[in-house]
Amino acid sequence: MSGAQASPDDTQAQPRKRSDWVDVLSRLREPKVLVMLLLGFSSGIPIYLVGNTLGFWMRENAIELSTIGFLSWVGLAYSLKFLWAPLVDKLDAPLVGRWLGRRRGWMLVSQLVIGAALVGMALVQPQEGRLLLFGAELDQLLVFGALALVVAFASATQDIVIDAWRIESADNNEQQGLLTSASTLGYRGALLVTDALILILAAQVGWVVSYEVMGLLMGVGIAATLIAREPAVSVAAASASHPALLTPQGLFDALIGPFVAFFREHGRWALLMLLAISLYRLPDFLLGPMANPFYADLGIDKETVGAVRGSIGLVATTFGIASAGLSAMRFGFMPTLIAGAVLGPGSNLAFSYLALHGADTGVFTTVMAIDNFCSGYAGVALIGYMSSLTSAGYTATQYALLSSFYALPGKVLKGLSGVAVEHLEAGRGLLEGYSLFFAGTALVGLPAVLLCILVATRQPRRGMEAGIT
Repeated sequence: MSGAQASPDDTQAQPRKRSDWVDVLSRLREPKVLVMLLLGFSSGIPIYLVGNTLGFWMRENAIELSTIGFLSWVGLAYSLKFLWAPLVDKLDAPLVGRWLGRRRGWMLVSQLVIGAALVGMALVQPQEGRLLLFGAELDQLLVFGALALVVAFASATQDIVIDAWRIESADNNEQQGLLTSASTLGYRGALLVTDALILILAAQVGWVVSYEVMGLLMGVGIAATLIAREPAVSVAAASASHPALLTPQGLFDALIGPFVAFFREHGRWALLMLLAISLYRLPDFLLGPMANPFYADLGIDKETVGAVRGSIGLVATTFGIASAGLSAMRFGFMPTLIAGAVLGPGSNLAFSYLALHGADTGVFTTVMAIDNFCSGYAGVALIGYMSSLTSAGYTATQYALLSSFYALPGKVLKGLSGVAVEHLEAGRGLLEGYSLFFAGTALVGLPAVLLCILVATRQPRRGMEAGIT
């Protein structure tokens, strides 16, 4: 994926020569590519631990579906990160910012907080009851939810700076594609750990130890942060003369400037592009909180879910990522984006069939293969599109804005997913309620397809058709 700018007349993807691929493979030895792989892994660790995987743990503890859905609202932190992204863009991190630099300083602070809060979640556990904390008796589930919110907030902050580091560290379009691919692979590797392997681990040693291990895994990101180099763009921005942040001019530059630059760049298309981005993965967000509770209610054990996700699911995800890249080179970026908009929600129909068919390992495996392929394909296409829209000088804030719009509607609505399933269950049965819910999430994806087709009619000025590398 290319997140860098191209000339205004770049309207079609250029086929990659074989020698270009040899050059890309030779550059896999670059230190920044390894760092990007590890940072991508660090970025992916927390998200399922306060989302889909957490739902499995809570359902096994007999927590109601509606409560599981409501707790998924902690993920709104990822969608609201544009609110504090300007501060991350303009201010050094406390204590370590001057030592590590602006990007690396915020990375380290957020990673330490994530690790500590995950261990805290393991110690508290999602259970109904009272908890004595600092001499006060508190609702245990409320304390657990507060720790999950801390993880989500720190994780969103980490994403802000990792995305900025990725975009600012690339020397050219080719390297931007290489870094984005490394980031995606690292991120997907973390999702494999927190969505599949953790289920196998939890079946052996329990959820408490499993979450403690996940907290320790944040050490991978800390190591990557310490060996990374601060991007030259970030160093220059930190040392440049800017209006004081707390002055009217400084606040305008930090909070409003990135959005003014975005709308100036894209004009009347800006709102349409943001709307397409915001609806692109909505079906996946709606389905997400109910996936693991669905497996538990269907009668599929944790070991089977983890084993299938870690084998067939991994292969399918990798194939989906590769297919998106090949599609972009052969057909262009916008057709790939449109295809992802169809594949993403279409895969939800497989879950609808599984709910009616029952706990069949073969059918479950097929559903996981379909879902992981489509998710990998659509995810790569969308990340590349959003990366291509950022402006130099506002990288962190603008990418945070785009990724916030991409997730905001889904993060808001998915909190009601448990209520929706319980409502559809009435008079039908739980599994039939699940089936109708999954089919409904697929239909929600139709507006995104139409919007992507409309956006594709625009003649791009910034190389959106540069393709995915």
